[in-house]
Amino acid sequence: MLSLTKTMAIVGLITISSSCATIVSKSKYPVTIDSTPKGADVTITNAKGVQVFTGKTPTEVKLKSGAGFFKNASYEIKISKDGFTSKTVPLKATINGWYFGNLVFGGVIGLLIVDPATGAMYKLKQKEVNETLTEAKTTAAVEQTHQLRIYDINEIPESWKSRLVAIK
Repeated sequence: MLSLTKTMAIVGLITISSSCATIVSKSKYPVTIDSTPKGADVTITNAKGVQVFTGKTPTEVKLKSGAGFFKNASYEIKISKDGFTSKTVPLKATINGWYFGNLVFGGVIGLLIVDPATGAMYKLKQKEVNETLTEAKTTAAVEQTHQLRIYDINEIPESWKSRLVAIK
């Protein structure tokens, strides 16, 4: 019975110690998001389009670096405020240098199982997002003349967006 316990302990120790990036690094990273002007809305969505965070600037959020087995995370951070042009910032995890430590220290279990499963094989390098929003251009009323104007979606006031119709 004692030898089974020792064997299980050794197998557990090998499994835990054979994942270099998981031990030395982490799988969630703090990202500070700020804007000028302050108090802008922040919406973060992942690569699948799932909203993972909403809040106001300034804020700090912890984001996962992995999105599944052998899949790095990527996010879109949208910063918006009424009267200002919205900005969208992409954020993508890249390979963590500690992951390659498995070749020397961790071994096959860390290289092929533990680090890919925990997401520690990836790292979010960008720790700060700080955007300056520009004031949206106001539109003057058209005086008794009909004109066709083409606007960029980011130039349209928020109050108009609910009345937009998609053209297919």
